[in-house]
Amino acid sequence: MASYKDFAYVYDEFMDTTPYDKWCDKIVGLIKEFGVSKPFADRGSGEDEGVDEEERLLASERDLVVDLGCGTGTLTELLYRKGYDMIGVDSSLEMLDVAAQKKERSGAEILYLQQDMRELELYSTVGTVISVCDSLNYILEEEELLNVFRLVENYLYPGGIFIFDFNTVYKYEQVIGNTTIAENREDCSFIWENYYYPEEAVNEYDLTVFVREGGESFRRFTETHIQRGYTCAQMCALVEKAGLELVAVRDSDTDGEAGDETERIYIVAREHRKGKNG
Repeated sequence: MASYKDFAYVYDEFMDTTPYDKWCDKIVGLIKEFGVSKPFADRGSGEDEGVDEEERLLASERDLVVDLGCGTGTLTELLYRKGYDMIGVDSSLEMLDVAAQKKERSGAEILYLQQDMRELELYSTVGTVISVCDSLNYILEEEELLNVFRLVENYLYPGGIFIFDFNTVYKYEQVIGNTTIAENREDCSFIWENYYYPEEAVNEYDLTVFVREGGESFRRFTETHIQRGYTCAQMCALVEKAGLELVAVRDSDTDGEAGDETERIYIVAREHRKGKNG
């Protein structure tokens, strides 16, 4: 998996057109439609009456939401503002450093953990796990992705849900593969070269960034990121093999049925083997 380093500190500037608010609303809607986690405002004032400590603890686990591959914490902060108890997990210390700076400014009570999602380790079950902005495409081997899904299933509260998105093979092969994207801004610019390898369904991003450091002086740095495209059928099979129940499969752009030319797919999967608690 790629580790965002220098790019982490300019990531938000280049992602300023990303529809995080729309993604947040979509996730909140999916949690309300399919999930068990509740934001603080929806927890009844009398819920704790007659409830013992064990049941209260289970309820607190039910309402936890984990943002897997949280990056700089933009979406994590938005979901926190919606009233959810948030945990952010990312492998990049630099991305988490930016997230921590946001947390300090906002006063958000978010727990950030530096972990590789392939070695996810939580202190309790959680009601919801999300992973968006193609974080899972950084997992290049199906067996490793299957292990991630099994870890998520292990930590999900009974009936809890996993919401994730991924870029499809079609997107890499037909839309961004073997293209060059460049953007010039006043204080930073980038050149983003894509190389697609069809046999492995892998897309290599060679990123060159120029950042103004004062006056007319710019610092140049490069990073290489590698992502793998997956088909809807591959992802659905891995979800079910991990013991999760498929609940919804949707085109990210239209919210309709995913098709052969869908570029990004949302999947909602549910834990269904632990039984009911409380």
